[in-house]
Amino acid sequence: MRLRGPVLDVSMALAGVALGLFLSGKLGEPVPLPAAAGLSLLAGLPLGLVRRRPALVCAYQSVLLIACDRLPALPEFTADTLQTLLPVTVGLLAYLGSWRTILPAAALAGAATAVNLADPGTVLDLRFWCFPLGMTAVPVIVGRYLRNPIETVAEVERRPGLDLLLAGCGVAFMVLDTWTGWNAGPWPVWAVGWFVIGCGLTAGLVRLLPGTAFALQAVLVLAADQNAQVAANSLQVLFLVTLGAFAMYASWSWTGTAYLTASGVTALNVVDGSTEVTLLRVASLMAMVAAPVIVGRYFGMRRAAAELQLAMAEEARQLAAERTRADLLAERERIARDVHDIVAHHVGAMVLRAGAAQYAAPSGPAAEALADIRATGHRVLEDLRGLLDVLRDPEQAHLPVSDPEDVVRDAVERMSAAGLEVELSLGPETSLAPLVTRASAARIVQEGLTNVLKHAGPGTRAVVELKETGRALEVNVISGPPPGPRDALPSSGRGIAGMRERARALGGDLSAGPDRTGGWRLTATLPAERAGRPREAARGSTPPCRGRGEEEPA
Repeated sequence: MRLRGPVLDVSMALAGVALGLFLSGKLGEPVPLPAAAGLSLLAGLPLGLVRRRPALVCAYQSVLLIACDRLPALPEFTADTLQTLLPVTVGLLAYLGSWRTILPAAALAGAATAVNLADPGTVLDLRFWCFPLGMTAVPVIVGRYLRNPIETVAEVERRPGLDLLLAGCGVAFMVLDTWTGWNAGPWPVWAVGWFVIGCGLTAGLVRLLPGTAFALQAVLVLAADQNAQVAANSLQVLFLVTLGAFAMYASWSWTGTAYLTASGVTALNVVDGSTEVTLLRVASLMAMVAAPVIVGRYFGMRRAAAELQLAMAEEARQLAAERTRADLLAERERIARDVHDIVAHHVGAMVLRAGAAQYAAPSGPAAEALADIRATGHRVLEDLRGLLDVLRDPEQAHLPVSDPEDVVRDAVERMSAAGLEVELSLGPETSLAPLVTRASAARIVQEGLTNVLKHAGPGTRAVVELKETGRALEVNVISGPPPGPRDALPSSGRGIAGMRERARALGGDLSAGPDRTGGWRLTATLPAERAGRPREAARGSTPPCRGRGEEEPA
């Protein structure tokens, strides 16, 4: 069953009350159970409102902490309970609230902490103020850090800084909560200090190795209970936090095992010879250990639900993309079939009739006109086949709407206007190449001139040459050296790769590199006809005739 908001609030309130009952039997003189229960409710119950009213809870805990410190009649465990819960409230306020509420609340919490730590003989020097400032600033930093927008759960898993931050928070919590009693045990002060720091560093393992951190802290809690009592209570809190983190990732069977283990370790730490074991104290201990398990399972379910939602969204996106692609291919196939049935039929019939009439007609202008019609019809059929291939395969390069030769001339004019000195050489036989080949050549010229302008700069001389060599269309873009010193511009590296893929798609190749003059040479060879599909226009024995006033293609 997935926990809802009110259940989480109740769990946090019970955890605060259970912490108070736990500390009531561990610190100072024994307190009667009714008084301990009442004071624990007073200190821990408002924690259930911390998600909804964090600023109000922070102010309440700060004022109550000052009151407990100034009223000798109140037992010591009440102030310690509030001092432990106050940084948690400040961290949640930093996570949920704005700076307008964080700054005054954090200042009030820091002042309350200073009042609680200051004894009558304490020197209020810089070293003293580091502790209340640290106990307030660290939760604020943690809360604001966790507010950073996170796109996916996997992104959190890749953040090593979070592990360092957890380790630092663990050390800060342990040091600030125990430093006043380092000289009260059998160990020397330096040994207690290093032990406390080591216990705090185990918090850095909670996220990546929660099982290891849980087992290590269980051993450290028992060791502290026997040799360093000053660190036992603080480490017990850290141990329960690790239990909650372990419950986030573990299965129910391992979570149950960890719960029983934590209950046993906590009982050994809490119960001593003078502790009165009652049913209510046992229930409080079990509830205190159960609270982090409930919170951990809640966040674990939220994490699993978020991962499932992201996976479902990604799968839906891929299915939508595949469906769109399938619809596009089906539409392209339908268009190609319609074009082939309508246009190819009529053009083919025209070519056949022109060929038949060519043999029956006498020689002269009529025969030349029929030969021209026949050759032009073959060219139209060849270009039509290329267009149909593009419609059926969207991975091929898109064809320009205008004539490819016009695209080349337009590219030359635009680059000349941008500052290049471009010379164009367009062979008359290039117009006989298939439309797909000429379109790819035009795109290569465009990209090649763009690279010249980008890397050599204005004022550079360039030569663009398109000519037919055998059964291939050769494209050359040759640039001279830059006219002056020029810093190299960053390049994505996709221009030449894209041109090379365009040439390979037609069965050709492309090479690019510097020449001996300090310039750059780009050469592409594109087949002018496809295997098994001869170009009839090039085979015609009678050259196409042109009307008076028509120009040869440039």
